[in-house]
Amino acid sequence: MERLDEIPGIGPIAAAVVVAEIGLDMTRFPTSGHLVSWARFATGVKESAGKKKGKASTGHGNRYLARILGEAAVGAARTNTFLGERYRRIAKRRGKKKALVAVGRSILIIIWHLLADPDARYHDLGPDFYDTRIAGDHKKRNHIRQLEALGYTVTLTPAA
Repeated sequence: MERLDEIPGIGPIAAAVVVAEIGLDMTRFPTSGHLVSWARFATGVKESAGKKKGKASTGHGNRYLARILGEAAVGAARTNTFLGERYRRIAKRRGKKKALVAVGRSILIIIWHLLADPDARYHDLGPDFYDTRIAGDHKKRNHIRQLEALGYTVTLTPAA
């Protein structure tokens, strides 16, 4: 539970609830995706003949686990960490509720990794992870493409 307490948004009480609901034996879940699916935090898309059915909700899962993960996601969203930045990036595009579910799912995956490997420790990737991961050439190409779409001719010269 001490290792779970290192995750942003998870406190001692939340860690105790998560352990009480999931347990410590992760051999039941071969991958983190199995745990996410068991907890009903994986969205389902029902589509037939190109038409989407329903609202792609996660379904009925463990309500106690869902509630504590939702509260942890709200807490993590207020931090200046990788999870906080993940919330802000998704909330811009998809809305606050979907962003909370996505961050809750990320927290659940982190929990699986911490409980499955006794030597694993939580290491925050930092709020600038997304910015530093995208290569400079990729960024440059995207900006040039956007300016050309606005009708500008772009010529790049390296700075001195």
